Amino acid sequence: MKKNEVRENLEKREELLSPYALQSVNSTREIPEEKSSIRMEFQRDRDRIIHSNAFRRLKHKSQVFVAPQGDHFTTRLTHVIEVSQVARTIARSLNLNEDLVEAIGLGHDLGHTPFGHIGESVLNSLLPGGFHHSRHSVRIVNTLEKQGKGLNLTHQVIDGIRNHSKPEGEFISLKAVEGLSLEAQIVRISDALAYLAHDILDALRSEFFLVSDLPNDARDMLGERHSQRISKMVQDVIESSWDCIGTTKKNGSKPWIRMSNELKAVITDLRNFMFERFYHPISSSKEGQQAAGIVELLFNHYVSNPEDVPFWIRDLSKESERASADMVCGMTDNYALIVAEELKPGISDGVFQGAYKNVAINY
Repeated sequence: MKKNEVRENLEKREELLSPYALQSVNSTREIPEEKSSIRMEFQRDRDRIIHSNAFRRLKHKSQVFVAPQGDHFTTRLTHVIEVSQVARTIARSLNLNEDLVEAIGLGHDLGHTPFGHIGESVLNSLLPGGFHHSRHSVRIVNTLEKQGKGLNLTHQVIDGIRNHSKPEGEFISLKAVEGLSLEAQIVRISDALAYLAHDILDALRSEFFLVSDLPNDARDMLGERHSQRISKMVQDVIESSWDCIGTTKKNGSKPWIRMSNELKAVITDLRNFMFERFYHPISSSKEGQQAAGIVELLFNHYVSNPEDVPFWIRDLSKESERASADMVCGMTDNYALIVAEELKPGISDGVFQGAYKNVAINY
């Protein structure tokens, strides 16, 4: 094998992608680096994310249920894996850059707090200037990882991580994704498809609600099984975004990642149902309020006792509130519970959610 022959072959393969795809050869980093002879730039980003400490901590961070007890409930780690898988399927089907969507998908939730959006809401109310997991994900890869060195990811991956989040209600529109690469758009929509599918499954598994409680249109269009729901949503995105493949000419406008109008209305209604019947009730539950109290306790402790925060975080963070938020956000559910118990014994009693109604192992 000649030197750089692997890379040359990979570059030629990228030239076959859709003309709308982002290619690694056009990627940029804050700190320029020598090219790898066997990996393209977005592959390197993916590997750096997978080997980061923040990524490994996702295995013990909540998705919806607070510190779930059941072995089969979704965690933040299984969520990002599912997002990456959905995004890769869409990208490959549309001949877009699969390496880029994989890197964004695996990195998009690195900035989540313990106890998911419950912890995020608490830090947002306490930290001057607010807190959002998308922004903190960028802070992690740029600043906090490797004790201040960061991961030096490409700007294209960072942009996708920064812009993956979505508001409640309708979120699929051309205006909402203006300026985003098609690959970033894929991860943005794949995030919603993945969490809708697996969160419904978790809610059904715990008997939080029944299949018959789901909106009628969602059951009719998506089916009543997990595999039917995710397959239908992914296929609709691919079919609706087919012009992104670049084999047909557009009249001056750039294609974008979307759903059919019919399914978009169903998905919007289904998301609203999930917020009303699952996400908000979990946050306002007794366990959810306990989790919020734990995050608040930890934040206030580290503000008042900055010496308990590692020196390198204090040096990077400057203000005590920012250092406290960085410290708390880096905690897993388990570690947050351990530290909170040391500070206030009994505060975590009964905080766990998501126990199976039927404890028998179900393959």
